[in-house]
Amino acid sequence: MQKYVDREILAGVSTAVLVGRELVHQHCTGWADRESQTAMRDDHLFRVFSNTKLITSMAVLLLMEEGKLELDQPAEEFLPQLAQRQVLKPGATSLDDTEPAHSKITVRQLLNHTSGLSYGLLDHGTLMYKTYNEKRVLNAFTSLADMMDVLAGLPLSFHPGTAWEYSIATDVLARLVEVVSGMSFDRFLQLRILNPLAMHDTSFVVPEHKHDRLASYYAGTDPQNILQRGLRKLDKSPYPGAFVTPVARLSGGGGLVSSIQDMLALMRSFMPDGDTLLQASTIRLMMQNQLPAGTGIAFPGVGAVPGKGFGLGGAVTLQPSSIDSPAATGEFEWGGIAGTHWWISPRHNIAGVLMTQRLMSFWHPFSFDFKRLTYEALGKV
Repeated sequence: MQKYVDREILAGVSTAVLVGRELVHQHCTGWADRESQTAMRDDHLFRVFSNTKLITSMAVLLLMEEGKLELDQPAEEFLPQLAQRQVLKPGATSLDDTEPAHSKITVRQLLNHTSGLSYGLLDHGTLMYKTYNEKRVLNAFTSLADMMDVLAGLPLSFHPGTAWEYSIATDVLARLVEVVSGMSFDRFLQLRILNPLAMHDTSFVVPEHKHDRLASYYAGTDPQNILQRGLRKLDKSPYPGAFVTPVARLSGGGGLVSSIQDMLALMRSFMPDGDTLLQASTIRLMMQNQLPAGTGIAFPGVGAVPGKGFGLGGAVTLQPSSIDSPAATGEFEWGGIAGTHWWISPRHNIAGVLMTQRLMSFWHPFSFDFKRLTYEALGKV
């Protein structure tokens, strides 16, 4: 990891590895803030963005285990805004060019991103990107309930269950948790996940007395070249005051701040031979590919991601690619847009966490390097 700091691709990075529940590696290198020369420490806080999706998925599955919902239950039974969906016809150029959805959106489809919902983040130039941004679906200053009312009037990109598209579905699940549990999303997480796992540094807002522990956020100097030397500091991303001032949106898709210690506690809760929040059968289900046969994952501008399926809260490696470890089959993983990344290999009983703060660095070469080197160091080939 030091080479990425030396090349000015990362300001600082913190990594850790578990074998079972035992911590066998933890290391910090570089800076939490380059400008002030504040060294990266293991108590620094990170905007984990889409790492949040794993915790939200856990919340839904806890409710499933209690019998309060079923995975193949139509989500509209809890969220009426999802009823009577219209779907864009292939090649549609207007929001009116639709047909009725062939089936209802299920809870499982929200968990595995096959619901037909979009995101308005990565698919620049498309009709849905334009629509989601014009309607301000991702507006941090409106509540999850308000978000559902906005989504109610928008068509789906495809018929539920027929394709995979990374989407706002996990924010929809956060609202589902509120409706089913009768609690605000942040309170449910606090009572059912964060407190039991002693994740005391994980929250939607960093309290003032911890502001000095929030690592600075950076972007590369050339968005088209992810290995270009040079970093620039981001002071107002994704909006002024993000993560240090309360906002209405408790984003289940990307709203949490956390630490590497808390992420390790989360990872341990998925490893065998100890207390877990979820039943072992539920954990196995999460880590199994949930996509229909012939369906894979793909991102706009990147294309299909070979050898990856998707479980309930993260990707599943079905066939290692050229940049994966050859031993990565069955790996369950995801990360955030600012470079935070977690992964679990149930086959080898190992897990890893990487924390850094660089914009648009999900599945960047540094995260694959970290994993490959970990597998090699542990003799997993």
